[in-house]
Amino acid sequence: MTRTILILPGDGIGPEIVAEAAKVLECLRQEQGLDVTLEYGRLGGSAVDELGAPYPEPTRQQAQRADAILLGAVGGPKWDALERPLRPESGLLAMRGELGLFANLRPVQHYPSLSAASALKPELVAGLDLLIVRELNGDVYFGQPRGIRTLANGEREGFNTMAYRESEVERIAHVAFKAARQRHRKLCSVDKANALETSELWREVVTRVAQDYPDVALSHLYVDNAAMQLIRAPKQFDVIVTGNLFGDILSDCAAMLTGSIGLLPSASLAANGKGLYEPIHGSAPDLAGQGVANPLAAILSAALLLRHTLNTPDQAERIERAVGRVLDKGLRTMDIMAPGMIPVGTQAMGDAVAAALED
Repeated sequence: MTRTILILPGDGIGPEIVAEAAKVLECLRQEQGLDVTLEYGRLGGSAVDELGAPYPEPTRQQAQRADAILLGAVGGPKWDALERPLRPESGLLAMRGELGLFANLRPVQHYPSLSAASALKPELVAGLDLLIVRELNGDVYFGQPRGIRTLANGEREGFNTMAYRESEVERIAHVAFKAARQRHRKLCSVDKANALETSELWREVVTRVAQDYPDVALSHLYVDNAAMQLIRAPKQFDVIVTGNLFGDILSDCAAMLTGSIGLLPSASLAANGKGLYEPIHGSAPDLAGQGVANPLAAILSAALLLRHTLNTPDQAERIERAVGRVLDKGLRTMDIMAPGMIPVGTQAMGDAVAAALED
């Protein structure tokens, strides 16, 4: 049965990088028999400009129909002055909430040929392979009330609500424990239970869920210690599970262990397996239109799409092996450039990955 992939290029470098991911998918469709149809839509600032809303009704209908969604990136200074409901990020948050995309998977894998690109010593990152599982539909990003108000003395105050229900913690904990079972059976839950009631509940629920997974070793860290440990000894981790805010920060921190945020993909999954797939980097408007952005995170996001929603792990591995081959050959975009390497642009890197699918 033909599956539909909705492609949302988004803003900034989004259209450039997602074009290379689509190119790789199209190669698999034409040459390897991948049974998919690629459909295109608008999300974010480009949707505001063309359709008047960051998550317009036509895109909403496309997203509901699609089997999976591949996103570039959204946002940029051009739209920062808009009212919050019209900002590009509001469209992305609305899509996540409406589709029930509660489980964000962010794999962090070190490529041997990129040891010099990491901010850490090679011996600290060699062989690194960890997974961050981030809850995506709760926490301060969705909590109510929120806003900016004027106090009695005339001073303005911004406020947000950090909140988690037991059921929300339970479902992300199950996702993380199941993922750990498929890896090295180690799970670290990250919270701030020494200061936040939200985290007290988080730790209590994760500990209770652990009783269903006696074969998985559970540990707990406060988020400040977890950030330090990611830099001090990142290979101690197998799977990390944490809330929306902490996961947002820790996964970007972990990105630099690999050498560039331009290398890390992500999957945001609903309970029914439907997923939104995107690189974890932003829209980088300062690079837009220059043809220099690294498309590998977008391409690897397409591989996650094939693995988690389309259930075609062989095709996913084909993409991942192709990326490894291209890096081993010395091809580098500017963010991972090193002496003696071959500088290439966005399109050339995508072409190289597509060609390496044949190897």
